[in-house]
Amino acid sequence: MTRPRQVTLFLVATQFLTRLPVPPLPAFQPVWLTRSARYFPLVGVLVGGINAGTWWLCRHVFPASVSIGLMMAVSLLVTGAFHEDGFADACDGFGGGASRERVLAIMKDSRVGAYGAMGITLMLGLKWSVLAALPDAVIPPVVVSSHMVSRWCAIGLIWGLDYVRSEEGGKSKPLADSLSGADWVLSGLIGAVAVAPWVLGATASVGAAASVGAAPWVARMAWVAALLAAATLVAALSAWLAARYFKRRIGGYTGDCLGATQQTAELVFLLTMLAVLPLLRSAGSG
Repeated sequence: MTRPRQVTLFLVATQFLTRLPVPPLPAFQPVWLTRSARYFPLVGVLVGGINAGTWWLCRHVFPASVSIGLMMAVSLLVTGAFHEDGFADACDGFGGGASRERVLAIMKDSRVGAYGAMGITLMLGLKWSVLAALPDAVIPPVVVSSHMVSRWCAIGLIWGLDYVRSEEGGKSKPLADSLSGADWVLSGLIGAVAVAPWVLGATASVGAAASVGAAPWVARMAWVAALLAAATLVAALSAWLAARYFKRRIGGYTGDCLGATQQTAELVFLLTMLAVLPLLRSAGSG
């Protein structure tokens, strides 16, 4: 039986962004990768769900901080540190390169320099600190949402900027100019629909954790949705600022820029949720 075309595109996106096994893709066509970007946020939901499941299992055995660390380790294994590698390369390139040509040359070098080492250490450390500071009840929906939203933010660069490497062999080159504005919006809607069950399922426990158990379920749901929307807007703003910076420094984006944007947007999303979560308590006590 012929596999539906959209399912094939999702499997291509999963194969590109993760190390998860996928069914065989016979007669592969390069255009599939070009058109699979719309499913990157959905792959983020998949990765985030695996992370949340890992955390839930570990939390039955280990303290919160250890469970977070193990969840992050599994995340790196699932994705092959794909985005983290891009973030480190971008730190090296933009930190050490004075000219456009030098920035691109440094990012192409597979070795990690001082800027990359410092950047990825701070990035992972901040993620661990923020996640460890969140109440247990909110971790599953926040983790899944952060992975979805950050990938949605990153592929916005494909729509809004030009791919700047002219040589063949760039892993992200097939994605260049492959995403329209409508596709970008659609990809976010697909991701939001996939995240919704996580948010709905966690609403009751979120209310209890935030001491708003007396508030009606619908009111709690509205507040949770509003806080997630606020974190999404701030993450999108961080991606927009990153895009402006990349445009000014190198005239567009590379694959490493996409990875750096995803990592930054994920951290910004988590930081925003940590900052605004007290508003949920205020809403319940008001």
